Amino acid sequence: MDNQLLKEWLAAGNTTISNILLKRYRDIGLTNEQLVLILQLKSFLDSGILFPDTEEIAKRMGISSADVFQGIHDLIQKNVLSIDTEKNSEGKTNDQYNLSLLWDKLSLLLVQTKQTVQYEEKQIDEKDLFQRFESEFGRSLSPIEIQTIGMWLDDDKYSTELIEMALREAVLSQVYNLKYVDRILLNWERKNIRSKAQVEKEAQNRRQSSKSETKKITDKKPIKQVPLHNWLNDSN
Repeated sequence: MDNQLLKEWLAAGNTTISNILLKRYRDIGLTNEQLVLILQLKSFLDSGILFPDTEEIAKRMGISSADVFQGIHDLIQKNVLSIDTEKNSEGKTNDQYNLSLLWDKLSLLLVQTKQTVQYEEKQIDEKDLFQRFESEFGRSLSPIEIQTIGMWLDDDKYSTELIEMALREAVLSQVYNLKYVDRILLNWERKNIRSKAQVEKEAQNRRQSSKSETKKITDKKPIKQVPLHNWLNDSN
């Protein structure tokens, strides 16, 4: 590339396009032709030309000026493009294209997509939770039991992970009823235990406490087996 071509290349500048737009433009109702028009408008804006002539855009796209005008009108109707009017220092008004509505629409789409994914994952987690209870109890849950678990999730805001940990504690104690699981959850709530990591830390502290008690037993006395933790009698 000779020196003059290089200068022209650099002077032309670059237009950066988010891959989100390229991936999701159809999801916000844009056609291929409308996407190309947006890319052309952004190219002009990035070059400092805030209100390019429709004839200039038409030459680039190989279409008529009327088609460009109609395309711009359609983008405005779809709330992805606006024309702003501003006054300069001399009091003269200048029009310019603004793509902020497009970025806002894409941002909203991403938020909605994330919320949908989170909702679907939550539904799957809750379904798995009910199945876990039925598997551990070896029977189907009664309507009241289903309602109770639902209240833990919706009213008490216990996470599925925390409920599963409480179920695990009940199973280890060989107690297969929701009253016992509820007692465990209430005990953890009083201690502000809301995560798996906190449950594991609490269990570790309990084991260390049990070991300390065991060390106090003299060699003359037989070592007693440490029973499983009884949550129904937990007053700590």
